[in-house]
Amino acid sequence: MNSFIIGIVTFWIIDRTLPHINPELLRKEKPSIERSVTMLVIGMALHNLPEGLAIGVGFALTPVLGITIALGIAAQDVPENIATIVPLYGLTKKRMKSFVIVTVTILFELLGFIFGYYVLKGMSLDLLGALLALAAGFMTYISVEELIPAAQIKQNLKTGLTGLILGLVCVLLICFITKG
Repeated sequence: MNSFIIGIVTFWIIDRTLPHINPELLRKEKPSIERSVTMLVIGMALHNLPEGLAIGVGFALTPVLGITIALGIAAQDVPENIATIVPLYGLTKKRMKSFVIVTVTILFELLGFIFGYYVLKGMSLDLLGALLALAAGFMTYISVEELIPAAQIKQNLKTGLTGLILGLVCVLLICFITKG
């Protein structure tokens, strides 16, 4: 429980420290498409690091847990990467450049995995469990602070709730399938 809270507080500090798009400023100033897309790509890269860490720690504990976490994260990574590459392509008008930039953000997930699996494999179960909770705290903060508000659930309440419920059902199904 402490690691989960530390994960949330850590990303809260990062969120307050690193520059990012502030919706209040966008109302006052004309938004820069280049800045918005740049911050989206940076945000995706930083967001992918704890995802990779969660997968790596999951595999370090058991292959089934690693596969379960990887499938759950992959299910949301596909639409997430599409949502990143579309505005990027709109800005660059170059398919390969857009593809390479999104691929680089995905490499942060690989770095998190390598650290989570190779560096932490063989550590005590308590430590691995704490690191998994830490990564969950990171992702919970990102979801609640950035992703859910960006989805504009208030404007599309039924669609947003349906998506949230379907996402949870998918992860539960993945858990059920990998345990069977």
